[in-house]
Amino acid sequence: MSQAIEQLRVRAARLSLRGRLGLSGKLLLLTIPLVMIAEILIYVPAIANFRMNRLNDRLAAANTAALVLDAAPSGTVPDSLARQILGSIGARAVAIKMGQQRRLLASADLPAAIDHDIDIRTMTPWSAVMGSFETMLESGNQAIRIIGPGPRGAQFIEVVTDEEPLRQSMYRFSRNLLLVSLTIAVLTAALVYLALHYLFVRPMRRLTANLVGFHQNPESSARIIVPSQRGDEIGVAERELSDMQRDLVSMLHQKSRLAALGLAVSKINHDLRNLLASSQLLSDQLASVPDPRVQRFAPKLMRSLERAIAFCQSTLSYGRAQEAAPDRRKIAIEPIVNEVRESTGLAAEGSITWINAIERGLTIDADPDQLFRILLNLVRNAAQALESQPQGDAAARQVRITGRREGSVTIIEISDTGPGVPQQARNHLFEAFQGSARPGGSGLGLAIAAELVRAHGGDVNLVEGTIGATFRIAIPDRPVELQTIRNERARA
Repeated sequence: MSQAIEQLRVRAARLSLRGRLGLSGKLLLLTIPLVMIAEILIYVPAIANFRMNRLNDRLAAANTAALVLDAAPSGTVPDSLARQILGSIGARAVAIKMGQQRRLLASADLPAAIDHDIDIRTMTPWSAVMGSFETMLESGNQAIRIIGPGPRGAQFIEVVTDEEPLRQSMYRFSRNLLLVSLTIAVLTAALVYLALHYLFVRPMRRLTANLVGFHQNPESSARIIVPSQRGDEIGVAERELSDMQRDLVSMLHQKSRLAALGLAVSKINHDLRNLLASSQLLSDQLASVPDPRVQRFAPKLMRSLERAIAFCQSTLSYGRAQEAAPDRRKIAIEPIVNEVRESTGLAAEGSITWINAIERGLTIDADPDQLFRILLNLVRNAAQALESQPQGDAAARQVRITGRREGSVTIIEISDTGPGVPQQARNHLFEAFQGSARPGGSGLGLAIAAELVRAHGGDVNLVEGTIGATFRIAIPDRPVELQTIRNERARA
């Protein structure tokens, strides 16, 4: 019930995300302000430059008028003509400074006071920008005096004019520029939006839709994304996602098969355990027969049946728990090796030669039953590899087991003179159902051996460069606390 509620909550969250502003909408909302910011950055120097050009135009017209007025004899220019000249250049007065003399060339309706002085000669870009906004933010018709370079060697020329016409022309320029900017912003935002939508947003939507669909049914190979031929990061993401989904589908199929196989094995082992229990009861009765040969083999038969029952029980509990923790203690290796040889049927007079090169008196800190299983799996694999080879020289078909101590680590090697491990099997050598090098094999023996060795804190690996196959097992002794040893000695 809780799982169903959680699924409904996740679906509701996804629906709410779909109803919100998507990537395309966010992209559009981000593009428009960015374009407008760019337009503002363009507008600020543009309006300052427009004002500067208008002021320079006034000065240029004033220079022309000054040449005409200065060429005429003093006082010979009628007031009406002077007014016409000043009206044509949009000025109230024109004056120049020659040396130490400041001369008023013409004037008409001079204001009582000058509100602002604008000196073109000393204007900086910052003062031009600030002056533009001051002009636009003011109201009324102020009188301004524009000062610039004079004609024919004059130190400077002065033009007194009204600020209102300049302000109105700046308003018209701003309005036109705003309309152009809005048009450019809309067109640019639309083009950028369409370009990014087709180049990035649509592929991202495709990836997102595929991820959602694949999450609903991850075992369906039809939900695997088909990557495009793009060479950019999105193309790489599509190809990597396709490979990951393909690997995941294959893994899930394998897990499903393994689960079904595990259920079948559990059912078989359940019945097999009952049959072995009955065989154990019969072996107990067989142990009471006074025949010497029966008395010799009965204990081994009982021991084998006990191990078989234990194996069946561990198989039944495999799906619920991991391998039992090893019950480690110091034991001799030689008896376990002999029992492994008898269990695999490698007699001295058989077709496969058994060579035991264990150091005399060698001990190991390990669980005896698990060590038996480790060696049994590796020796059986070696024997099966030799049996699959055609009959030849008996001396060449050998299984050799060696053992030695290297400090606090016990080294055991099982080698054979068979064909060795193929290269394709080495990549998954210790993985169940994948590391088998023999047709019909399951690879469980190596997987079980590796798991048991790792439980002892050791490792097992394939030794390179040997005839046939050689597996090396390294199991270290457990660390011992000095205080524990001292307490045991004190109690002794």
